[in-house]
Amino acid sequence: MQIAVVGRGRCGPAAARVARAVGREVAAAGAILVCGGRGGVMAAAAAGAAAGGGLVLGILPSADPRTGNRWLTVRVPSGLGHARNALVAAAGDAMIALDGAHGTLSEVALARVLGRPVVGLGAWTHVPGVTPAGTARAAVRRALALARP
Repeated sequence: MQIAVVGRGRCGPAAARVARAVGREVAAAGAILVCGGRGGVMAAAAAGAAAGGGLVLGILPSADPRTGNRWLTVRVPSGLGHARNALVAAAGDAMIALDGAHGTLSEVALARVLGRPVVGLGAWTHVPGVTPAGTARAAVRRALALARP
């Protein structure tokens, strides 16, 4: 199972703690964490998954694999810029969306267009088709339950 985790490219300590917790829960569930591979929520979630012994797939916006964060197990240098958001959305059997801006919203929208379930953790619950969750553990459990096998 692959769970995409999306959110701000730059985030504060509170959001980073939540993202790390999501990453740890994804790893504990035996799923692969998929992210955009850069900083902020992506790096924090990747760090949490890596600390939990999980695998992390980063789909990078640039063609340079060195631009990925240090916690990635696999780096996919796409060279697509923000268009790589479609790959992040498609690579997850489900998505967990934390607070973010337009890039995150595009990933949420693309996931829904592709028929992927999206769980909003403290964000995006106003978007039709996004299922709310209140904790990292609840978000991961909900995403796994909604994901297509």
